[in-house]
Amino acid sequence: MTGVNRTAADLIAAQQAGESAESIVTAFLDSIDSRESKVRAFLSVDRESALEQARDVDTRRKSGKPLGLLAGVPVAIKDVLCTRGQVTTCGSKILEDFRPPYDAHVISALRGADAVIVGKTNMDEFAMGSSTENSAYQVTRNPWDLDRIPGGSSGGSAAAVAACQAPLSIGTDTGGSIRQPASLCGIVGLKPTYGRVSRYGLVAFASSLDQIGPFSHDVTDSALMLEAIAGHDPRDSTSVDRPVPKYSNSINEPVGPLTIGLPREYFGEGLDPEVESAAREAVRVYEKLGAKVVEVSLPHSRYAIAVYYLVATAEASSNLARFDGVHYGHRAKDFDGLIDLYEASRGEGFGPEVRRRIMLGTFALSSGYKDAYYLKALKVRRLIKGDFDAALRTCDVIMGPTAPTAAFRVGEKADDPLAMYLSDIYTISCNLAGFPGISIPCGWTRGGLPIGLQIQAGPFEEEKLLRVARMHEQATDWHLRRPTL
Repeated sequence: MTGVNRTAADLIAAQQAGESAESIVTAFLDSIDSRESKVRAFLSVDRESALEQARDVDTRRKSGKPLGLLAGVPVAIKDVLCTRGQVTTCGSKILEDFRPPYDAHVISALRGADAVIVGKTNMDEFAMGSSTENSAYQVTRNPWDLDRIPGGSSGGSAAAVAACQAPLSIGTDTGGSIRQPASLCGIVGLKPTYGRVSRYGLVAFASSLDQIGPFSHDVTDSALMLEAIAGHDPRDSTSVDRPVPKYSNSINEPVGPLTIGLPREYFGEGLDPEVESAAREAVRVYEKLGAKVVEVSLPHSRYAIAVYYLVATAEASSNLARFDGVHYGHRAKDFDGLIDLYEASRGEGFGPEVRRRIMLGTFALSSGYKDAYYLKALKVRRLIKGDFDAALRTCDVIMGPTAPTAAFRVGEKADDPLAMYLSDIYTISCNLAGFPGISIPCGWTRGGLPIGLQIQAGPFEEEKLLRVARMHEQATDWHLRRPTL
């Protein structure tokens, strides 16, 4: 691989061999300039700041000073993470001019690893969506077919990596928003265990579900990125204090003996035949490598969509109450009194999908309905986690398709919210249980669209997850494909 087609590991090796970080970053900035009019992955790009960061890496390398794990590697950031002094919009008009006074934990960690932050990527407004069509600013396109969506809500981050505008990017995953766009864009997307990566500085959608993770071309790069951003942070009360393994050191060690669980619920109605065929072929690759395959059941997964859209919307209703036109964010110009200020500011600032979810969540928490809806959803959520616990007692990992279809056309599901919600039918349960999951490329449709394989493991078993994913990658070449733009 040459130029902007290279992985982060390739770029790190190239710098050690004498290539400058400045030349690498310049090449990716030029790639953004040349491809952005087609892909629309970025909401903002700070060329001067990126080049300044790169020159600093070069200067310190020449002087023999120590450098971080991702020194000189360009990284794109989903615009839901606070970056000090830079606009952080969450894809919403209500935060159009918001400049945070601090960096999110993940941003600080990337800066500490000497990664070069090149820009902020487009997303569904407040991470609510599966197609990146809900952004208040633009629709991001799938680099494999510009008439199709890249997935969501982290569609900009996924498209930026797939289009070789950045070798690495950061996304967030509340119900599949890393894994689903990774699948649809033909790249690797990792959702860590809840609590593995600090959420400090992440503008919250659903606090008990949100998790931050990497996009990359291959599994090795995801291991490097996770190594850089994981770890305990006392500013996040849900951050777990346990050591972070050197994921990149063990990535090439196969897991053996390996038992794979195939949930019968993941291979039923609604699954596209080409997607099913690719997922089953991926499992056969593992069988050729010596893995044993067993059928498992996740019986409560059929309730996952309903549970998710009660729990997530209830939490969103609470979290988004702060955007009221008073403290910060968009304020309506014409209003009559305080209540009218709230109503006008929120009505103007929030898009239709965000308003829909706030209303659903407010209703689920309202007097007379909380027990019937929200509290019952929490009980079923516990049953869903129990399904995973039981299944993983009989296997090492759970596998299946990441999404039920390949990327659909822009506008195809815009007027059918339920059809859009079903795009995350295989990913949501993992968030409800708090377990880690990864999507890796496992094939392409006859029409040239990527298909992803989802692998899930027990809590804090990211090391195993990455090693298992790498086994498939070493036996195939799907991860080497790049779109022609």
